[in-house]
Amino acid sequence: MILDSEEHALLRQSVGKIAERYGHAYFAERARAGGRVDELWADLGAGGFLGVHLPEEYGGGGGGLSEYGVVLEELAAHGMPLLMGVISPAITGSIVWRHGSDEMRREWLPGMAAGTRKMAFALTEPDAGSNSHQVTTTAHRDGDGWRLTGTKYYISGADESDALLVVARDGDPGPSGRTPLSLFVVPTDAPGLRTQQIATELVVPEKQFTVFFDDVRIGPEALIGEAGRGLRQVFAGLNPERILAASLSNGISRYALDKAARYARERQVWSAPIGSHQGVSHPLAEAYIGVELARLATARAAELYDSGQDAAEAANIAKFAAADASLKALDQSIQTHGGNGLSREYGLADLWFVARLLRTAPVSREMVLNFVAQHSLRLPASY
Repeated sequence: MILDSEEHALLRQSVGKIAERYGHAYFAERARAGGRVDELWADLGAGGFLGVHLPEEYGGGGGGLSEYGVVLEELAAHGMPLLMGVISPAITGSIVWRHGSDEMRREWLPGMAAGTRKMAFALTEPDAGSNSHQVTTTAHRDGDGWRLTGTKYYISGADESDALLVVARDGDPGPSGRTPLSLFVVPTDAPGLRTQQIATELVVPEKQFTVFFDDVRIGPEALIGEAGRGLRQVFAGLNPERILAASLSNGISRYALDKAARYARERQVWSAPIGSHQGVSHPLAEAYIGVELARLATARAAELYDSGQDAAEAANIAKFAAADASLKALDQSIQTHGGNGLSREYGLADLWFVARLLRTAPVSREMVLNFVAQHSLRLPASY
């Protein structure tokens, strides 16, 4: 197991105490009922865990992604992989902190840290996916503000958020003839903003939405940083997104392997624990090795990001490794349980689609391989 620093060990223990009061059964019941995990979220906020990575002057704990990754991993290790924990306050909080005005930071970051306000991330579109270069949602100048038109797709938690951080293309071309991107904070109750839920097989509290912007009027205070600098700004949230998605995957892996090892020690067939058979123990041991390597990669990526170094390669590698390792660990845990692995009572199979989602989002494994091939191996670009 990865050796935590004393500080991280205490943080993991504190989060674990909250997580134990809820557990996977609570998480799954709320998800199946279409509910939310507001009580858990409020307790995490009150304990200072949602803002552990944000500056103290804005209500945070003054730590970094290394600390926040511990929080999300530990929750997932108790069977509660919170997708919203990656989005708000991580992606949107990071962008607001690094590029928002001081007024915007004061307005949003303390509430995010306390768990009283949420902000979803609206980048992906039906015809562009997460390719920010192909975004078609447009911000047209209107006096001192803008009017937004367009559609966003697969926006997590739009129904439980106070605002959306929207990536939009400028309506007027810049000096180069291109239409640059800008970022806006748009209240979810803004006139002309409409959401439509997307039906998925995910057993998670966070719902997915298509968001329609029908001539949505926003004022100058909605702009993050400078107009036309959105492409650079959005990357402030992408590396944290990858690193924290890896943390979720690692937590799912730990949850699955813990349940498998316990079952393999206790379940007896022909007067011997099934874990005494190499056909059971070796696949679990191999899965454990893969998980620990993924956790090391994730810790390294967070360390690079927190120290201000280029974390792009490490973040992509961590996300890739953790997603693959979690699917292998979860699959082997289900196999170890036999038919019980598919029983709702054992709380394993319902996590399959979450683990599978993290192999595709927030960046697909194919795009990670493209990145590594081009930037790490210096091979010709394939896209």
